[in-house]
Amino acid sequence: MAPPVEPIDAVSQRLERFTREQADDAADLGAEAAAFVEAGARTLDGGKRLRARFCLTGWAAVAGAGDADAPRVPGDDVICAAAALEVFQAAALVHDDIIDNSDTRRGRPSSHRHFEAGHRAQGWRGHAERFGRSAGILLGDLLVAWSDDLLETGLEASPHHVAARRVYARMRREVTIGQFLDVAEEAAHRSAPDDRHAERALRVASLKSARYSVERPLLLGAALAGARDEQSRALSGFGHPIGMAFQLRDDVLGVFGDPAVTGKPAGDDLREGKRTLLIAYAREALPETGRAEIDAALGDARLDDARIAALQAAIVGSGALDRVERLIGDYVGEADHALADAESRGLLAAAPVAALRALAHAAVTRSA
Repeated sequence: MAPPVEPIDAVSQRLERFTREQADDAADLGAEAAAFVEAGARTLDGGKRLRARFCLTGWAAVAGAGDADAPRVPGDDVICAAAALEVFQAAALVHDDIIDNSDTRRGRPSSHRHFEAGHRAQGWRGHAERFGRSAGILLGDLLVAWSDDLLETGLEASPHHVAARRVYARMRREVTIGQFLDVAEEAAHRSAPDDRHAERALRVASLKSARYSVERPLLLGAALAGARDEQSRALSGFGHPIGMAFQLRDDVLGVFGDPAVTGKPAGDDLREGKRTLLIAYAREALPETGRAEIDAALGDARLDDARIAALQAAIVGSGALDRVERLIGDYVGEADHALADAESRGLLAAAPVAALRALAHAAVTRSA
């Protein structure tokens, strides 16, 4: 008898099966369509499968809490939901790279750059860059459709399909609004008082990442396990602060991360003009001349290594990095308190709670 497949491996296998099916469907549509679908499948390679892991663990935390007859192995509804989250994340990254004008993703050309290079290699007519951006937007749209397809496939026989759809729909709305607010912040920051920049950055972090990356995946898995309101509240009490810590760690890596590990150029967030909490805190602490220097440099795609290093030094010297690191620690403490409370009340199963703690640690101490 073959050993049981780990749930996260089952998610990867489900993704592989799904993309093979999509390739088969497109086989008769011509070489360009086949290449387009192949590009979609390639976006699903690698990654930490973080959202899928939180979804699976949210399901297990509820499914294993106090019901001896509850299933211990996630069904196709949970596996498909977790896989759908990964496909939606791939769509978000494709669109993010276009918005941010990023050249790379995980050490490889970003999708729109891949299409741009293909246009040039084929000697096609028109503007290669414009073609690449158009193709990238459409690829992101295709991936959103794929995520819906996978979710609906899994929900066909689920008794909890209404609750699951509600969580998934809310997640999609929130992250889209969060993405817009992130873009808007880069344009509208001058019209906002300096003492509100941090508040605005935290709002973006909540919508774009904390709820999307951790809280909603947890609640999606919990919904598929038939979670009660108090169980969902307990998972939210953990998920949102850990999601905030996750995003703040991402902000730190966007400025100070090692390119060999992150797959992104050093200081990429500075070149892209990201108005993160790190920048807001630095501006609060710096004199007017220092704020003006950051404002002039932020978003300049031509920043060289020397100017990046100078900006990094200014951020560290302002105390902003230490302040963000302390806030990450505060969020982790808040999340751990919520888990301990839920565990003491018997709301969540013990083994998945331990897994959540491990996931939280990995999310906020990562280097990529």
